[in-house]
Amino acid sequence: MPPKSFQAASPKLAVRGVGKRYRLNGGKTIDAVHDVSFDVMEGEICALLGPSGCGKSTVLRMVAGLEDPSSGAMFLDNAQIDGPHKSRGMVFQRYTSFDWMTVQKNVEYGMKINGVSKADRGAQADHFIQMIQLSKFKNAYPCQLSGGMQQRVAIARTLANGPSILLMDEPFGALDAETKWQMQELMISIVETSKVTVLIVTHDIEEAIFLADRIIFMSRHPGTVRENMVTEFKDGRRFSSHEEMIEAKGFHEIEKKIMHMMRDEMRNDREEALQEC
Repeated sequence: MPPKSFQAASPKLAVRGVGKRYRLNGGKTIDAVHDVSFDVMEGEICALLGPSGCGKSTVLRMVAGLEDPSSGAMFLDNAQIDGPHKSRGMVFQRYTSFDWMTVQKNVEYGMKINGVSKADRGAQADHFIQMIQLSKFKNAYPCQLSGGMQQRVAIARTLANGPSILLMDEPFGALDAETKWQMQELMISIVETSKVTVLIVTHDIEEAIFLADRIIFMSRHPGTVRENMVTEFKDGRRFSSHEEMIEAKGFHEIEKKIMHMMRDEMRNDREEALQEC
């Protein structure tokens, strides 16, 4: 985990009063998110968590520059975000490797597009393939890999482009439980090695607690920040295994707190639905 002193520094990512409004048929509009504000510090893993439909992925897509905010602004390294840029690397839930390319060529692809020399991109690719523990599979094709291995390739390809922040949209959501745990633990190792800043969307409470130094819990639609929580029970470090986290003092308290907030949001949804009937 980044040292505690990082909290006093200026934020790596600053989200300020961001809202997103969509136009519907008939001229009506709907607010997906409203007045969202939070900071992500250098080297931090920050998780966006909340009930389904609260706008987590919408916020992430706006940070990526894939959608424009209707209000507010976002800043990365003090520069306003205005459209996609290689400084923001995105990893999606679905596997995005090119089927006709080997693992090595997939990881090299972005660097090739950006004009990196063949020798340099080969060395860089080797470094990141080793980081994701797939060196033995560097000449394999995606169809020969498991889902977890394919997602590792996507992470390596994104990191190889040298992003200032790594954006992840439920990257392990399609994996089985065992593979998901392995990927989460590998993700901690990758972040510790690469020192990258991460903003991840998840609907999994335990995943958010395990991975994140900070959890931004969003309320139901229209989504806004209900609580900004630092996972203080980790005492300034990250756990390397789920067992270590589960046995740690304070884990069950934060898990229970988040579950209560999630149930509260779900209850509000049901009550609103009944009022509309």
